Amino acid sequence: MADRERKPVLVADAGSSSVHLTVFANDGTALASYDDTSAPGDNMSGQLRELLRFAPAPTAVGHRIVHGGPELRQHTLVDDNVRDALQRTADLAPSHVPPALRVLDAARELLPNVPHVACFDTVFHAGLPPAAREFAVPETWRGEFGVRRYGFHGLSYAWALARTAELLGQRPKRLRIVIAHLGGGCSACAVRDGTSVDTTMGFTPLDGLVMSRRSGAVDPGALTWLQTRHGLSAQDIDDALNHRSGLLALSGTSGDTRDLVRDRAAGDERAALALDVFTHHCRRGIAAMAASLDRVDALVFTGEIGEDQPEVREEICAGLGILGVTGGLRVPEAADDGPAHLVSAPEAAVPVVVVPTGEARQIDRETRKLLRAR
Repeated sequence: MADRERKPVLVADAGSSSVHLTVFANDGTALASYDDTSAPGDNMSGQLRELLRFAPAPTAVGHRIVHGGPELRQHTLVDDNVRDALQRTADLAPSHVPPALRVLDAARELLPNVPHVACFDTVFHAGLPPAAREFAVPETWRGEFGVRRYGFHGLSYAWALARTAELLGQRPKRLRIVIAHLGGGCSACAVRDGTSVDTTMGFTPLDGLVMSRRSGAVDPGALTWLQTRHGLSAQDIDDALNHRSGLLALSGTSGDTRDLVRDRAAGDERAALALDVFTHHCRRGIAAMAASLDRVDALVFTGEIGEDQPEVREEICAGLGILGVTGGLRVPEAADDGPAHLVSAPEAAVPVVVVPTGEARQIDRETRKLLRAR
């Protein structure tokens, strides 16, 4: 085995509708991968075995866990006590945590003699200042029930911050940037001195920007009105907001911006409305994040939409002149295969950067970092 492969790490990233498994070498090179576009099921052990038939045996496994809840504030080794704590957080992100736990349990059973590390999207936001963290709700809710802003997409933000710093020739701790993670789930984050100081997602991954099938922020008074006036149950509302809202609800056809850009060009008015609402909320969220900084050194896009949808980036930036951001963005060529791309003009007051999504590689890094510190 080559020296660079001596300590392979298996990274597991599972969600409500997909499973991504990757084995990484010491240098971050992917040695083997397995992708499934369906939720983790009863055959998870078989899928893991299939991957490991063609990959070097992992010396550790890193697991992406979206929500750490109030108990788990750092990336951590998984033991039975941690597994119990993870179960207690499952209902805070019901579309994300239960599927991840199915993969975690299968991997622990199949690979019982290697360390398993839980890497949380909430860790990047663990130091949010009180003004950004606290909701104006009763003390019992905040103190006893743990209702606060947790923030998400933290692994993506950590990767994007480091890549942006490399591109701009700066240390991460010297940057003030706004990062927009736009994909199936969408959020924006203000980063100052290498840490999150504000973010649009809140207690759950449902809050904030309009998303593919999730609503984003909705007046809570509308939700209580739907319950009391129209008899909708909490389960009805939860299902609608998490699975039948967002771009899908606005367009009536698709939650994918690629479809909507094409349909809008063909004259579909509902597709046009969906994109207008989406880009408006993105601009509003980005501007709100900028208000938590004393300057903006760069606006960074990541996630599937942020990385691959130039029409959406252009529409967002063209409406952010108040921040010194302008349109006329360059579309990276296929040959531009670096870890980050500058897409704004060289003379732009605020650089616009595109960073390819790197959550799996960030989990690999966090897992190795934690194990080195043991």
